[in-house]
Amino acid sequence: MTEPQTAPRPDPHAWVAGSDAPEKHVVNLGFMALTDAASLIVAATQGFAQPYGLTLNLHRQTSWSNIRDKLIEGELDAAHGLYGLIYAVHLGIGGSAPVDMAVLMGLAQNGQSISLSSTLKAAGVTDPEALGTCVRQSGAKLTLAQTFPTGTHALWLYYWLAAYGIHPLRDVRTLVVPPSQMVAHLRARRIDGFCAGEPWGAQAIQEDMGFTLATSQSIWPDHPEKVLGCTRAFVEQYPNTARALVMAILEASRFIDESQENRRSTAQLIAGQEYVNAPLSAIEPRFLGQYEDGLGHAWLDMHPLRFFGNGEVNMPYHSDGLWFMTQLRRWGLLREDPDYLAVAQRVQQTSLYRDAAAALAIPVPDSTMRSALLMDGSRWDGSDPAGYARSFALHALADHVAYPEPC
Repeated sequence: MTEPQTAPRPDPHAWVAGSDAPEKHVVNLGFMALTDAASLIVAATQGFAQPYGLTLNLHRQTSWSNIRDKLIEGELDAAHGLYGLIYAVHLGIGGSAPVDMAVLMGLAQNGQSISLSSTLKAAGVTDPEALGTCVRQSGAKLTLAQTFPTGTHALWLYYWLAAYGIHPLRDVRTLVVPPSQMVAHLRARRIDGFCAGEPWGAQAIQEDMGFTLATSQSIWPDHPEKVLGCTRAFVEQYPNTARALVMAILEASRFIDESQENRRSTAQLIAGQEYVNAPLSAIEPRFLGQYEDGLGHAWLDMHPLRFFGNGEVNMPYHSDGLWFMTQLRRWGLLREDPDYLAVAQRVQQTSLYRDAAAALAIPVPDSTMRSALLMDGSRWDGSDPAGYARSFALHALADHVAYPEPC
């Protein structure tokens, strides 16, 4: 990370004056009942938006498809969004016509989990090898849920399964379930496991309905997760509003990550009925990085859910957008290679983010690319996305893909 090249203004709130004033003062923000929506909730309720001339109206949604549809229709101005969802809408895959979309900033890294049922636990299916054996020997396919066909949870689940030789589109059945309904579906034995954000993995353990088999940060440490997404039309019509919104959420993100005390108070806030609506006992431990897997193991995670990380979380890296496109291509959701870099450059609002971060003296990296080593030993740096998509032994590049249906 390097210091911003643009000198910060003496008063970052000067952005709201004169020609920099927000064109739209009331912003409708969508979110899902997940702990990684925390920065939006904090920004809207704890006074971080008002200095930028904004009022943030929060609208909790029941599904990711609702968020998609309401962003497209303009009922929501921006939303807590899945990286893959934003790119799928932009590219016209996953059940919607193409609409130019924008990623304003990253909202979170890490913090998702793959859970299996207590029934599988009782049968001794408690590690990847046992799961592979179960999949190969079972007469009926196991049913694993994710939250949206092109979303991050589908892609984490697919990546993890494939890394252990389990083809996610052939060897198991997958279906779409909203995150807050995952535990109920486990309880009703409609599914054998799921991949979703917290607190639903922790809640499955607390209700003795399941256990955590893997975390998303074990797949890719400090991976990109939720983003602040909107249509490109919103950015073009309200550029000052978009920048002010990013600044307010950046300040809220910095506040959350400043201390464990701030994290505890944030966990208590978001547990409320109007937000995540889950017990604090299911939210707080993993919010603080304290994990138990329901199998007797406990640890302090080295790559917990984080919201700021001195700006590392929030930069809309081109390489992050590229990676999700490679996985959409890998699993046949994209039928042809797009112009990967051109798409990422259009969707990722890097210039707007740089302006917002510079005004707050938040470090901004020189490069829009970053590299990572994933769980299967593959190195990702964004240099050859088409080749990367083709590099995996398990894929669906030439297959007909049927999208998982909602349960």
